[in-house]
Amino acid sequence: MSSDRLEPPVSTITKAEAYLVDLEVETVRTDAVQAFLKQETIFVSLSTTDGLTGLGYSYTIGTGGTAVLALLRDHLLPRLVGKDARNVEELWSDLFWSTHATTVGAITSLALAAVDTALWDLRCLRASEPLWRLAGGYRQQVPLYDTEGGWLHLTTDELVAGALASQKAGWPGVKLKVGKPRVHEDVERLRAVRDAVGPSMDIMVDANQSMTYAEAKRRAAAFEAVDLSWFEEPLPADDVTGHVRLAESTSIPIAVGESLYSVSQFREYVAAGGAGIVQVDVARIGGITPWLKVAHLAEAFNLEVCPHFLMELHVSLTAAVPNGRYVEHIPQLRAITRSEMAVSDGHAVAPDVPGLGIDWDQNAIDDRRVG
Repeated sequence: MSSDRLEPPVSTITKAEAYLVDLEVETVRTDAVQAFLKQETIFVSLSTTDGLTGLGYSYTIGTGGTAVLALLRDHLLPRLVGKDARNVEELWSDLFWSTHATTVGAITSLALAAVDTALWDLRCLRASEPLWRLAGGYRQQVPLYDTEGGWLHLTTDELVAGALASQKAGWPGVKLKVGKPRVHEDVERLRAVRDAVGPSMDIMVDANQSMTYAEAKRRAAAFEAVDLSWFEEPLPADDVTGHVRLAESTSIPIAVGESLYSVSQFREYVAAGGAGIVQVDVARIGGITPWLKVAHLAEAFNLEVCPHFLMELHVSLTAAVPNGRYVEHIPQLRAITRSEMAVSDGHAVAPDVPGLGIDWDQNAIDDRRVG
């Protein structure tokens, strides 16, 4: 055997750029505590000596985008130039510890995510593999549930119409927002949808951290007769003890994770029994690298992963792992992409092209740059 083995080409980062794009919401979105006014989308572009360019991103729902951008430009991106883009774990760890005074926190995690998704885009492009396969490759299609028809401001008739439309399209689940002033209002809305779609469709509810433990316990008891698949973020995200107590008091699985920003926070939740469904968000956890760690942590505890938002990216990650159960349907990138996420027989289909698989429209992105 020859000792002159060909070494893979070095992939040194030569250019690192970040910029911000504002996207108006595609439809009115309200929950028990807020309205989704716009999506601040933070992009990171990384170019390497092997001729590749990776594009990553993260987001906020209206505030903090410029703070994320400043952290990237002032502190994170300068550390990347001259580094080997293949060493994704090394780079993530270096950036994390270089900003240790601001970790664990939302701004830092969102900035790390924009870098990390760009590094994974490069990794997939270099390997000529799609993300769903390189991140694990469990399967290519994942069941899809709809949230767009379940916002809190919608009437009961509109909720029912949306659920029936999803059922007709073959989607196995819908999610409805809860948190009306009176318990009976939530129950009447949920009962109307359940009566319309029958027992075979999954119905999830989301309170968006709006309740006290006592109120969440009372509402969970009232919701049980509707046969819900999960009760999402009933309490403030940092109330681990409250979620554990609530999980012990109801047969409805408690879903948490979209507002957690580190692997260690998920560890505390699952070890204590406060999470029945894990909803890790790739942007808020800090990228694909820690997202996969959370997914595997959940698998070790026999828990399913149903990530929050970002369906265009989460479809590939949820497909990559064996405990990925659902992708959430909330389209928000259509203004800056040339094609949409594929859907077949109620399933989201992970893109089979190298890279993250998002068909960006760079001209549309450039037109919407802020500053």
